[in-house]
Amino acid sequence: MRMLRTMALAGAALLALATSASAQGAYPNQMVRIVVPFSAGSVTDGLARILADKLADVWKQQVIVENRPGLPGTTSVAKGQADGYTLMLTSNGHTIAGVINKSIQFDPVKDFAGVTKVASVPMVAVVPPDLPVKTMADFIALAKEKPGKLNFSSAGIASTTYLSSEVLKQAAKIDIVHVPYKGTPEATTAVIRGDAQLYFAPIPMTQELSAGNKVRAIAINSSKRSPQLPDVPTVTETVPSYDYDSWFAVLVAAGTPKPIIDKVSQDIAKVLAMPDVIEKLQAQGAVPSPTTPEALDAQVKRETELYTKVLRDAGVGTN
Repeated sequence: MRMLRTMALAGAALLALATSASAQGAYPNQMVRIVVPFSAGSVTDGLARILADKLADVWKQQVIVENRPGLPGTTSVAKGQADGYTLMLTSNGHTIAGVINKSIQFDPVKDFAGVTKVASVPMVAVVPPDLPVKTMADFIALAKEKPGKLNFSSAGIASTTYLSSEVLKQAAKIDIVHVPYKGTPEATTAVIRGDAQLYFAPIPMTQELSAGNKVRAIAINSSKRSPQLPDVPTVTETVPSYDYDSWFAVLVAAGTPKPIIDKVSQDIAKVLAMPDVIEKLQAQGAVPSPTTPEALDAQVKRETELYTKVLRDAGVGTN
């Protein structure tokens, strides 16, 4: 009797494993959600909608974008089912969530598994046109000549616009003052008016403002010069230790089956290689940057440690 019961349990276990493997192999066999922890109209939202349209064609399943701004969106993914049917497209601000939010209910590293980086969005250091600097070296020299007298604007501490400047401030060892604004329009207006002397703007905005002589572009924070702004040098050409990548990536809840993660990663890489997708991303100033899940996991872990230190050195999250 005991042997029959043991055999029955073993059979049930094998059936469960076979069913699980079959479900993974058939992935996706139902609707997939892409949670975006930012509002509609944001860069993250735009990237998610491009992916959703193409993945729906590839998978022959409905793929919807769900905007859940802030911590609730990220928390819902961390605490949700780890079955691959809920993806999250977020920015590298994910790595500093634990520093700037005391009530955080998830671990940015342990509660998530990387799928793939989607794109990097280079940001351009711009200054008011009447500021007497033409290069990043000039700006750094002016900042050292006038410590604490120059301001940099941002759309908030969690934003790429803030981190781009704060990493520069620490790498170049200059004393410039952070002035946060409600959003991108206000932070941009501040540098146009001369209320701020530095701001990191996306490429399309930089091109528009530079053409109208409203700002001067002095450096770009990508590792290589941009084909769209070939005459603008990288920050690292002046400050070799500068290390900042404004990326956007797809993550899932930790524990999601590896075969599903690998399939989603590979299918997104195929989408990012499509000519019309490349064109759409470039229109947003984005550079397609697919990675392996393992590479993304390593980057999230490294940058969580790095930017936690950057923010704490800046006095953020120490109280």
